[in-house]
Amino acid sequence: MKTGLSFIPPLLFAATRSYLAATLLLVYVGITTEYWHPRSRQDVTAVLAGGLFLVGGTGIGFVAQQFITAGVAAIIFSLAPIITAVLAWPLLPAERLSGRDYAGVVVGFVGIAVVIRPDPASLLDPELLGKLLFFAALIVVELGAVLIRRSRPSMPIPALTGWAMLLGGTVHVVIALAVGESISNIQLTPLAVALVIYLSVFIGALGLVLYLVLMGEIGALKANLTTYLTPIVALIIGWVLLGERIDPLTLTGFGIIIAGFALLESREISSEVKKYRDVFR
Repeated sequence: MKTGLSFIPPLLFAATRSYLAATLLLVYVGITTEYWHPRSRQDVTAVLAGGLFLVGGTGIGFVAQQFITAGVAAIIFSLAPIITAVLAWPLLPAERLSGRDYAGVVVGFVGIAVVIRPDPASLLDPELLGKLLFFAALIVVELGAVLIRRSRPSMPIPALTGWAMLLGGTVHVVIALAVGESISNIQLTPLAVALVIYLSVFIGALGLVLYLVLMGEIGALKANLTTYLTPIVALIIGWVLLGERIDPLTLTGFGIIIAGFALLESREISSEVKKYRDVFR
């Protein structure tokens, strides 16, 4: 995403990624299943939530990525499980917070405050603006994920994802036109095309489908553990390929976010540890 912004305006970049991913997924489900379109109110609600929030919110992330490094963006993204828990509390009665969960949420937000470091005296600083925008994008995206779970759709996940991508791409185009992004600013180089294809196929189509499947198959705890691998990979690749550097205070914030997640999911983590102990005894 960070590299592609050198060739394509952010919202048009997000729209192109979404439309290509939608095409791939809808062609696939059209060939492989009869249940390829929404059939119930729950399906429609889930598609709207996915398109307007889960996919639509990523456009804000594309805009924000212009001002911050890939590593910082990934570290902010690592707060996703904690944001999900906060949003699920009023929307999913079965997932209420209790006890030490509150401590985990507080610790997680302390960590993100360390990463963003808001300063009222420099609110127009591009880097701070980028961090705040990416944080806002994360909230919108996770709201979409929670609303999809609340909807309890019956349609296959690839079909749901495809329609959500189609709607989300349209949201990106509408906003792009509103803010004055132009197709003439796209540099159609081989690298730009390759980046769009990569984000569409591996992140937009396969990645999102696999994540939603993981949430249903192995639970939120194990699925969300992938969130904490993302910053490590992004930091290494950003350093090697883009020459990005990360300051120690930002890494400290990342550590605090992980500690917050550990507190929030302490019961599930203890249960998993006990399970593996029993296996190896």
